[in-house]
Amino acid sequence: MKFLDRTDELARLEALTSRRGGGFAVVVGRRRIGKTRLLLEWVRRSGGLYVVADESAPDVQRRFVAQALDARFPGFADVAYPDWAALLSRLVREAKASGWRGPVVFDEIPYLVASSPELPSVLQRFVDHDARAAGLTVAIAGSSQRMMQGLVLAADAPLYGRADACLEVGPLPAGFLRDALDVSAGPALVEAYTAWGGVPRYWELAAAVPGTCVERFEHLVLDPLGPLHREPERLLREESPSATEVRPVLDVIGGGAHRVTEIAGRLGRPATSLARPLTRLQALGLVRRDIPFGEAERGGRRALYRIADPFTRAWFRVVAPHRAAITSGTRATRRALVAGLWPALCAEAWEDLCRASVPRAAGAALGREGPWGPCARWWHGESPEWDVVGASADGRGLLLGEVKWRDRPFDARHLADAIEGLRRKPEPPLPARYARSERRRALFVPTVAPGVDLPDDVIVVTARDLV
Repeated sequence: MKFLDRTDELARLEALTSRRGGGFAVVVGRRRIGKTRLLLEWVRRSGGLYVVADESAPDVQRRFVAQALDARFPGFADVAYPDWAALLSRLVREAKASGWRGPVVFDEIPYLVASSPELPSVLQRFVDHDARAAGLTVAIAGSSQRMMQGLVLAADAPLYGRADACLEVGPLPAGFLRDALDVSAGPALVEAYTAWGGVPRYWELAAAVPGTCVERFEHLVLDPLGPLHREPERLLREESPSATEVRPVLDVIGGGAHRVTEIAGRLGRPATSLARPLTRLQALGLVRRDIPFGEAERGGRRALYRIADPFTRAWFRVVAPHRAAITSGTRATRRALVAGLWPALCAEAWEDLCRASVPRAAGAALGREGPWGPCARWWHGESPEWDVVGASADGRGLLLGEVKWRDRPFDARHLADAIEGLRRKPEPPLPARYARSERRRALFVPTVAPGVDLPDDVIVVTARDLV
């Protein structure tokens, strides 16, 4: 699959290589999200060198790193380095002698730190003195959120505050699915987002499998021989340290428990014991904490915890609770299973996509009051819920949106029914700071049938408007 997007990330990395004194970059992000592809693209464009670590003994790790550096500096691997300081000192000498300024990328750095606890201090001296004196651009990257936090991001970390660029690589916007999987901006794009989320590795696997989205999902995910059949389990196991202990919490959230009290009740644990696993799941990018629009982040007594990634959500909805039936069933029974759950999964993913895409959407598509800020759901007790609520950047406008899913274009009758329901829906009682904001009601549908007249008092937003 061709390299997609990451324009802003590449620009920041390339700015380091153009600096006279070099620089230090840190790249973090969950596994499969595309960090390595980003770093390889940067190295390819700038004539740099990419080194990836693995789990092994320190002496073996240094030998592998030396072999990778040998591609740039012949003879580098002919020496056995007694420690990391010796290897990095040689790297600086070779770079100075040849006038090479990098970048040199050390990927999966947590593997090296796990076996060599002294390495963070060695890297600190290397970055602060030798690398900068040589004008060398250096980058480190890793998927283990906990290890990277301890190495770079925490206030007491050895490399804290030293990064000239600190990039957290997130999922790709759904609009790029049009190029990756050759789908149109409508129900097909929403279905692809439901199955694969914004994870480019999953897009790459899906692009190699012919058929419909559900057929691809069955082949890659439901089939016990599929490469993604146990993917979330691998993600948890590959964390350093392993995050398998939080698996029960994911199972419960995936099964429909979203409040802390509900999660605790299903697990048979006190609610106070969930703070740490929920925090770790959020750090891993697997769970998000939702609070109603307008409510303070710190309070959040009505907070709900949901699986953040559409693919992981689908896995815990389809695979995890039906493992026996999937393993013993046929392809036909597996497809029947996912077909029964598919509409609800698509509706949830479409709702997520609408909220995430509103701030990036073209202003004309969402009314003259835009651009809009971050959007959220709103709910309270028995009051009607709102799917998309957001304020304009200047605070003068307030967007109140309802999201509807249908795998076919909305014809005149279905659109009219949805619009009438939106018109009748009572406004949410929001904080006083929004009292004077001009209300704009919006209906989000994947696509509208040709020739259907749109109303003047309601904004009708389609997938094409958002991506």
